Formats: sequence, C-alpha cells, structure tokens
Amino acid sequence: MPPDAKPKVLILGGTAEATALAAKLVARGDVAVVTSLAGRTAHPVLPPGEVRIGGFGGAAGLAAYIRENGVTRLIDATHPFARRISENAIQAAAETGIVLEHVVRPGWERQRGDRWQEVSSLEEAARALPAGATVFLALGRQYLDAFAARSDCRFIIRMIDAPAEPLPFTDHVLILGKPSAHPEREAALFASHGVTHLVCRNSGGASGYGKIAAAREMGLPVIIVGR
Repeated sequence: MPPDAKPKVLILGGTAEATALAAKLVARGDVAVVTSLAGRTAHPVLPPGEVRIGGFGGAAGLAAYIRENGVTRLIDATHPFARRISENAIQAAAETGIVLEHVVRPGWERQRGDRWQEVSSLEEAARALPAGATVFLALGRQYLDAFAARSDCRFIIRMIDAPAEPLPFTDHVLILGKPSAHPEREAALFASHGVTHLVCRNSGGASGYGKIAAAREMGLPVIIVGR
C-alpha cells in the first residue's frame, strides 16, 4: 500500500445495515469503502462510496479480489440467509489472512398474539401448508420452487422485480414492489387477496416487519423459516 493510500474496506452488502455502515465509514473519511452487491435486483439502493455489483466467482475469486485490490478489512453485512457468500467470506478471509467482521441483524422475536409455526427449511414450510390455503409468499424468486408442487394452494407472490421466466404455479397472483414497514398497508394487501397464511423467513429488520405485525393483528398463521 502506498504511504498516502487509505486502508480499503470491502463490505459485502445488500442490506440496510450495510448501507448505514458504508455511510458511516465514508463520512469518517479515513478509509476507502467498497460495497459489493449481488445484483439480484434491477435498481438497488446504492450506498455511499464505491459500489461493485456482481459475484466474485466463489471463495477463490473473493480472495483474489482482496489481494488484487489491497483490501485490508472485510465486513460481511449480507442478508442473514445469504449462506453461500458468508461461507465464501470465511474461506477467503482464511486464505488471505485478513480479519473478517460480521454485522448480524437480530431476528424477529415472537410476540403475544403471534401464530407462528417455526420450520427449518422451505421444503418443511411447503409441507406445513393446509390444502386450500391462500398463501402470501414473502420470499425472493430463488426461494419459490419448494412450493411449486402445492397445486392445492393459491399463492400471492411479492417480488421487487418482474421474473425473467414464468413462475411455476398454476394458481397465483404476482405483486411487484417492496414490503411495507407499515402494518396497516400490509393488512390491507392481505385482506384484498383473501390471504389465510403467511410464509416468510426470519430475516429480522424493521423494513420487513410490517407483514409480521399485520399477520398478528389479523390472526393469520405464519410459517416462518428459522436461521
């Protein structure tokens, strides 16, 4: 590293926590900040500092990027369920000898009135649904296939971007948009589609909690995938 160069921080991002951390470090001014986004959404919210979009090519690719770009600090602030990139970060840190830090978002905790059924996988969530249910799937496109075989259910599916290919469901409604943090808006959405069950992951965070609070207020069962 040249004598006058700033230490370089690589943030594995895509979360509100990662954006806030990037803003804090950029404002501090004593480090160069690069945030890496997976590129799963067409128009992501870009954090302050330099932004890199796209994968690294596994742990080896991430390790090569760290070496080639003089990264001195690696921070994993990805989604709590982004297991693969977190595993790659652990391997790349071990390979390069760099210190790896984690920003862990706390999960949601069950409140009085919540009707949660906690499961350990998407496949278990799909099996838990009763026949004839109208199910709100609060999941990304890459997590929907486990439910495709449940042709005895109706699915209301919310996605940020339109899917590139038709969804594998016989009876479904597609809603494009982000979740609301306001329970009343989520409750109105559920009511308008006759939702009887909510399926989601315990992602934590304020921005996605509106649907949890709405389900509580409406007495809806929630099948929630734990970490």
